[in-house]
Amino acid sequence: MINKKVANVTEALKGVKDNMTFMLGGFGLCGIPENAISELVKMNIKGLTCISNNAGVDDFGLGLLLHKKQIDKMISSYVGENDEFERQMLSGELEVELVPQGTLVERCRAAQSGFPAFYTPAGYGTEVAEGKETREFNGKMYVLEQAFDADFSFVKAWKGDAAGNLIFKGTARNFNPAMCGAAKITVAEVEELVPVGELNPNEIHIPGIFVQRIFQGENYEKRIEQRTVRQRN
Repeated sequence: MINKKVANVTEALKGVKDNMTFMLGGFGLCGIPENAISELVKMNIKGLTCISNNAGVDDFGLGLLLHKKQIDKMISSYVGENDEFERQMLSGELEVELVPQGTLVERCRAAQSGFPAFYTPAGYGTEVAEGKETREFNGKMYVLEQAFDADFSFVKAWKGDAAGNLIFKGTARNFNPAMCGAAKITVAEVEELVPVGELNPNEIHIPGIFVQRIFQGENYEKRIEQRTVRQRN
């Protein structure tokens, strides 16, 4: 059995450098690769293109990279709760490609499956389709979307083993699975790393073939983006 376990996040991010394209899993602040993002901040690499559903918040997640001007381009489905993301986009400091959420995940999944492109009806007749090939199928118009081409994919799972098999928990099973194997190198950080054979094969969401490096993360904050509570009587 191939052992894909690495000692820590520093070893996991070997080969990362300026001007690369990264995929980062998660939705809002749920299921984001906190350790990998923190290490990227420390490395202070620049000129990044980041593919992620959104960019976290001002002081957490990808917002930390935005504040240090490490990201040149964001490919996302929405701005979310990040004021700095909004400011940089409106000022022209940051190039932003807004992609329909379903199209975003399918562009990840196409890369994962080895498909160069696919047709989707989403965005036809809007700015999303400008400059793209369109085609009619069964009386309905579709837009040709390209699969992503990323250098690294950083994902976060609940449990994993040394072979790279992953189990996601709850809503962290959002963009993370689709980004596994969708880049040249997939780095998975997990809350619990167990020996091969300890995971129930029927519960594995992503097989290790899609993962090149895996490590056990630490000091997860798991922040809540919008806390909603019942009002007191």
